[in-house]
Amino acid sequence: MVIQANMSPVGIVDVWGEMASIFKKHNIPLTKQSLEEIVEGNALSLLLKELNAAVGSSTSTCIEGG
Repeated sequence: MVIQANMSPVGIVDVWGEMASIFKKHNIPLTKQSLEEIVEGNALSLLLKELNAAVGSSTSTCIEGG
């Protein structure tokens, strides 16, 4: 996965501007706080899957730690 829980919405949108619409859909503010600080539990997992699908990334396209 390219987009991870320790990333902030504002940082993500800086790289992938089109992600702003996904954050808006889920009522997530464009803040410097990490996703794991502002989205809880299963909602975080689902959001990460949606964001990564939108950028064309998955666990099979990236290696752990890099």
